[in-house]
Order: sequence, then C-alpha cells, then structure tokens
Amino acid sequence: MANSSPSSVNKHISETSSRCRTECVATAHNFEVTEYSLLEGMGIDKFVSSSTFSVGGYDWNIRIYPDGWNWKEEDKGAYMSVFLRICSKPTTGVKVKYTFSLLEKDGKVSCLYSETHTFQSGFWGCPKFIEKSKLKELLSRNDDCFTLRCVLTVMKEPRTEDVSTVIVQVPQSNLHTHFVNMLKDGEGMDVTFSVGGQQFSAHRCVLAARSLVFKAELFGQMKETAMKHIKIDDMDPSVFEALLHFIYTDSLPSDSDLDRNVELQHLLVAADRYGLDQLKAMCEGKLCQKIDVQTVATTLALAEQHHAAQHKDACLRHLSSQEVLRAVKETDGFKHLTASCPWIMMDILEKVAPPSGA
Repeated sequence: MANSSPSSVNKHISETSSRCRTECVATAHNFEVTEYSLLEGMGIDKFVSSSTFSVGGYDWNIRIYPDGWNWKEEDKGAYMSVFLRICSKPTTGVKVKYTFSLLEKDGKVSCLYSETHTFQSGFWGCPKFIEKSKLKELLSRNDDCFTLRCVLTVMKEPRTEDVSTVIVQVPQSNLHTHFVNMLKDGEGMDVTFSVGGQQFSAHRCVLAARSLVFKAELFGQMKETAMKHIKIDDMDPSVFEALLHFIYTDSLPSDSDLDRNVELQHLLVAADRYGLDQLKAMCEGKLCQKIDVQTVATTLALAEQHHAAQHKDACLRHLSSQEVLRAVKETDGFKHLTASCPWIMMDILEKVAPPSGA
C-alpha cells in the first residue's frame, strides 16, 4: 500500500466554519432615595420600589427593604436589603448580570454587590447589602440621602452562524480618480470662472457640495446663481487652479510652485475665502515648515488676518528669541506687520524671553 504524507492528504480538503455569537444589552438605572430615615421602622419585608425601566426587551425595577427581607430572628433589622425584580413574564429564563452600587453625594461608591442570575419571575438580590450601622454613618454625611445605581446587562440567547471562508479582495477606493477625470474631461460642466484672463470650467453641484460659499453663490440668492460665467478678482489663475484641484481630489496638486512661500500664502487666503478648512490647514502645515527671518513677519500677519491659529502660534514661537526678533525688525515684512496688525505686538512681547538680569 502506498504511503501518503499528511501534507498531501490535507492539501485538497475543503473547509467550512461556524461561529457562536452571544450578544448582550446593558443599561444603568439610578434610584435616588431622599430623607431615608423616615423609611426606617416600616417593618420586615416592607419595601420601596424604583420606577420601571426596560433593558433587553424586559421591564425591571429595584426594591429597597429598609428593615431587611425575610430575616432570621438574630439578624432582624440589622441590614438594608436590595433586590432586582423582573416585571415582565418571560417565556424562558432571562440570564442577566447586575451590579448594585451605593453612591454618596460626591459620587463615591460606599457599597458594591454584583451577581449573575437567570430570572424566570420574581426578584433576586442581596439580603445583607449594607449594615444599618454603616448606612447610618453614610446618611449623616450625605444629608440623609443616597443613590442606588444598578447596572444591568441582559444576555441574549447564543446563536450559531455559518462563517464564509471565501475572502474577497476589495479594491482601494478610486473615487478621487473619477473626480479628476470629471475635471479633465469637462463633461457635464455648467459654470465657467474667469480668473486673471484664464477660463476654468467646473460642475456647480461639486463646488456646492464642497464649499458653503460656492453653494451660496451658485444656488442661493446671489446674482451668480443665474450666471454661467463668473469673474473672480484678486486671485492668481494658478491659485484658483490649485483650489479646483483640491475640491475635486482632496489633495494639493503636484506643482512645484506650491512649494514656494508666496503661492502657499495665496492658496491659504483662497481656502479661507471659500471656507475650505482642510485645504487651509494643509497650507498652514506647509507654511509652518518654511518660517525664517525673512518670512516670519509676513506670514504672521497673514495668520492673524485669516485666523490661522496653528500658523500664528508657530510664528510666535519663532519670534520668542530676542536675537531672532532683532533680525526680523529689520525686514520690510515687520514694517507691514506693525502697520496691518499693531495689536500683535502684545502677543510677541509675551513670547519673547526677558533680557538677562532684568
């Protein structure tokens, strides 16, 4: 008889799998008791009840027995009892895990009890939850009140399910590629922008979906709503082109001009103008990496005027050295900063280290 190795025998065996899944539902109920001392002496097996609350498709409430429940003669009146009661009538047993916590005014837990039980009906809990002597001390420092917190977890019936062993490889999202093609192909474009003598076409719906400013211009009460050709002033064509690229792709174009400080500043201004917070943050991040003596003053003015908080903080940190600040004061950018944002000087003074010996 020919011998077969284990590897050759198992090589072509098909496999199936299954899984046992157990689910649960958890809820917490807080039962506040005030002027508790008035409840003492109501008698053995006498209780006060919380309102009814639902967990896992069943109704529950909490019972507190101030003078205890069903005590032996020697334990009568020595403990406060606490029970959980199922108000519904389940057709099968309901397995639950419940925890009782006695909370003081400051949220401190003074007593804790936890148990797992399968309820068919009736109530279940802790006859000796807390001694009366300890409870009296707690009440004296909590204005005669406490909160009983019950965290109840209802466990559903376990179920077995088949598990598919077929692994389907899901391709990476190519949504951005389709939008790039929309921008390049020009199909369906219904609005044209004139920027610095150049024409840029786009889709109204895409612009409106990405920018609330564009939405107001193209679908609101503004005059641009009915226009197919819109002129944009005070913006360089390359900046608007980068803006459109971001709107369609969620990324910056791979353009070397955007590595330059001035172009990034202009793009940040455009992003702020059209409410594109993500693009604005991307520009801030790149500008923060380019801060030096010659650019810090102009970029700080830009950050202040366009509420670029992270960029502003980076500029102020750069100016925190007195040596750097002296060099920056000699630049034209600093003159522009003091003229356009004179109040920023107070922020700079707070950052600059005091002179030695001061």
